[in-house]
Amino acid sequence: MTRTIVASATREVIIGFDQPFCVIGERINPTGRKKLAAEMIEGNFETVIKDALAQVAAGATMLDVNAGVTSVNPNETEPGLLVQTMEIVQGLVDVPLSIDSSVTAAIEAALKVATGRPLVNSVTGEEEKLEAILPLIKKYDVPVVAISNDESGISMDPDVRFAVAKKIVERAMDFGIKPHDIVVDPLVMPIGALGDAGRQVFALLHRLRHELKVNTTCGLSNVSFGLPHRHGINAGFIPMVIGAGMTSAIMNPCRPQEMEAVRAANVLNGTDPNCTNWIKTYKDYQPHVAGSAPAPQPAAPSGDGGGRRRGGRAARSGGGA
Repeated sequence: MTRTIVASATREVIIGFDQPFCVIGERINPTGRKKLAAEMIEGNFETVIKDALAQVAAGATMLDVNAGVTSVNPNETEPGLLVQTMEIVQGLVDVPLSIDSSVTAAIEAALKVATGRPLVNSVTGEEEKLEAILPLIKKYDVPVVAISNDESGISMDPDVRFAVAKKIVERAMDFGIKPHDIVVDPLVMPIGALGDAGRQVFALLHRLRHELKVNTTCGLSNVSFGLPHRHGINAGFIPMVIGAGMTSAIMNPCRPQEMEAVRAANVLNGTDPNCTNWIKTYKDYQPHVAGSAPAPQPAAPSGDGGGRRRGGRAARSGGGA
């Protein structure tokens, strides 16, 4: 059974086919958030702190951390800012982190200060990226997100995207990195622009699970891009994509409708035995009545999406099978 182990200093989480769906909180990311970017540039981390705490309270299993505030000289500006953001978030929450950057120097700087066993987001099939990122993955013994595009860009042909994923897995093995430490992003396309985007990703997930035997992730909200009431589409997509074999997603856990879909899928997929987490989360749930204030979102139980505990750098020595 493929198991990808990630960890903070105090908590271990397993991403796997037999595990609860791993919710990777997306909010600590200044891309498209001008106010957050401006705050981070000024050294103001109030929103980062608020978003970190809110996402964990809402049930995030992990948090994605991105400090790409500018496209101007990112090799100079991003490493230090990413390290600062990582250290702040690590001091606030006990969930594992995902180091999100396209700047190799920033990834390595963050890996040097990371506690536990973070996920690196990401590597692509481009030769330059493979040669830069895979040695870091081996050196620090951490898992990595593999995005299914290469020098030719993002293919609309799912067979091409599978071939790129296979190439990354094979190249990683050349570096001594095992497939259980590769989490493939098959690239979810906007359903509003590509009518068979859903069917494409479902078919891709089947192949990734049964042929490459790897865990998977995606930017969940990509599927609804450009459509009205996007959260309705996202909430419908979640149980379908989990049923097709996806094991994690980068998403907004502060959307109750989407987290309800995740938790319900865990129940129906058999990864919430005896409905334990569902009952803990919703035993006091009151439905919203039209015209009244929205019912508060239930807090996630302490064990929601967590795993065994193992501290510090010792987490890096674990692999899974």
